[in-house]
Amino acid sequence: MKILINKFDTKHNTAPFNSIKMEDYKPAIIEGIAMTRKEINDITHNRNEPTFENTVEALEYAGNTLDRITSIFFNLNSAETSDEMQKIAQDVSPLLTELANDITLNEVLFKRIKSVYENRTNLKLTTEQATLLEKKYKGFSRNGALLPEEKKVRLREIDTQLAKLKLTYGENVLAETNNYELHLTNEADLKGLPQDTIDSAGSLAKSKDKEGWIFTLDMPSYLPFVTYADNRELRKEISIAAGKKAFQNNEFDNQKNVKNIVALRHERAQLLGYESHSHFVLEERMAQNPDKVKSFLNDLLDKAKPAAKNEFSQLTNFAKKLDNIDQLQKWDGAYYSEKLKQELFSLDDEMLKPYFKLQNVQEGAFEVAKRLFGLTFTEVFDIDKYHEDVHTFEVSDEKGELVAIFYSDFFPRKGKRNGAWMTSYKHQYVKDGKQERPHVSIVCNFTKPTETKPSLLTFSEVTTLFHEFGHALHGMLANTTYPSLSGTSVYWDFVELPSQVMENWCYEPEALAIFAKHYETGEIIPQEYVNKIKESAAFLEGMATMRQISFGLLDIAYHGQPVTVENVKAFEKSAMENTALYPDVEENCMSVSFSHIFQGGYSSGYYSYKWAEVLDADAFAYFQEKGIFNKEVANKFKGNVLSQGGTDHPMTLYKKFRGQEPKPEALLKRAGLI
Repeated sequence: MKILINKFDTKHNTAPFNSIKMEDYKPAIIEGIAMTRKEINDITHNRNEPTFENTVEALEYAGNTLDRITSIFFNLNSAETSDEMQKIAQDVSPLLTELANDITLNEVLFKRIKSVYENRTNLKLTTEQATLLEKKYKGFSRNGALLPEEKKVRLREIDTQLAKLKLTYGENVLAETNNYELHLTNEADLKGLPQDTIDSAGSLAKSKDKEGWIFTLDMPSYLPFVTYADNRELRKEISIAAGKKAFQNNEFDNQKNVKNIVALRHERAQLLGYESHSHFVLEERMAQNPDKVKSFLNDLLDKAKPAAKNEFSQLTNFAKKLDNIDQLQKWDGAYYSEKLKQELFSLDDEMLKPYFKLQNVQEGAFEVAKRLFGLTFTEVFDIDKYHEDVHTFEVSDEKGELVAIFYSDFFPRKGKRNGAWMTSYKHQYVKDGKQERPHVSIVCNFTKPTETKPSLLTFSEVTTLFHEFGHALHGMLANTTYPSLSGTSVYWDFVELPSQVMENWCYEPEALAIFAKHYETGEIIPQEYVNKIKESAAFLEGMATMRQISFGLLDIAYHGQPVTVENVKAFEKSAMENTALYPDVEENCMSVSFSHIFQGGYSSGYYSYKWAEVLDADAFAYFQEKGIFNKEVANKFKGNVLSQGGTDHPMTLYKKFRGQEPKPEALLKRAGLI
């Protein structure tokens, strides 16, 4: 089937997954590139004076067809990849990078954009149009349009190399994750593990025609093992295996890739006239520059470190008392944290999991969205999906009109990368007076149902689902004109606000009563459990905060000033020294599997998780003040944040919602740090 059509012949113009063959992708992308080049050519050869409409708007919609095809391809390359798909990705990535550079470095096109930009004060532009013009102009000026020719050539080379390096980095991490298994045949080695974890490991072994149980580095397998397995040596083995992914001097080693990515990012930034990669990135963020990020992180560190040290001492003393362990190691952290939590709060994940059946939690998220934003989710079975685990929904508003198409994909499998994320198969936008609604997906890795039990979530997984659902709402409720300003197309340190604020409902009795029901009896979660969830919310929060700060500091160390990384492990150790609590593990290195910053889009932006926590704690304090399902506050949040995308500066949007700038006190109070 030829997939290159802007309007797929499908219900709601959804992606025709069932009709696409692997051999369709490359020709479709090549033809999409050709179409985009023609669209750009039409703009540059327009003999009329440059206007907002014939230049800026025309450029905004150019490449629409290509965007849809590449979104399908690269989304599946994360959620349902194969060797063949990875080979295509390696082939087409340089072509797409070349196209992007040909557009950015097109002198005639830039001249037209510049002409409109310089005349902007005479144009009667809306706020959104003014933002789009600014974004398009900066998209050129920040990416080499003002460079002399020889520097433009080098910029192209760098971008092509970076595109390939990032892909290879991600492929190596996935290969190393898939290559490891802990195969146990002695039942005594399972002591301490929850029954459903044992059942899943047994099912996996059976599927591979092996005796016993198999544990992997996929999170639903790995996390319960290091949290509950009594056998310390086995916890050590799987923990070290997780920590040395892509750090084994084999074909999948990422040390050279890290060095090359860092060096090329700095060279690129300096070519463009910036001091460092972070200076380049942060110019388009709320934080503005690396000094402000470092100041923000170090200020938080000063507040969190005393609490973290006290918590670590408490944990160490507890392990000493329980098992006579003198020195806590990284493979002990989750295990003794869980034991201490049980002792302090008489609460553990296994006690809570029966109340968090995946289907109920998802329906709970839907109900929260209905009460806040008037949305209804209806599962449908006549929309193509790319895997049998995927579920499809039509999302409608209070008038019954279609708001979005929503896909959920919740279970791990071989061709799917670890973690959880939200993505989009089609943006919301308005063209020729027609409102195009978005197609949004969330992808997670939760424990699969077994023959005897449905999928039951840990409380952490419940908050993960709500987090990604918050991103999805940002995409689904988008109501802008232009696709590049729609939904989650916002400053990176603002994008986590909608996701992180949604997690707060998971701690509220009024919300828990909707979905936290025992999967066998239907009994609503007891109030004493709810109280314990709230009491334990700040448990070891100092240590958790310090861990997040350490990742942010590592990111800024790599990208905040030009550096030559001689030794990846030594560099990482030095950058994280001030936040270290556990002894270093010589065989392990985080940088080589830190996909957020080396494969994803978080380079110089990892701090944004903590930055957004300040925003989300402050925002949720407003909901708490008025009522967590208060329609007036919900409408303000929807009207000023969720629907607006990147049409205005984030702080302007936030102040329209909140009436003031965010204050850090709400976060520090919630985290128990003040």
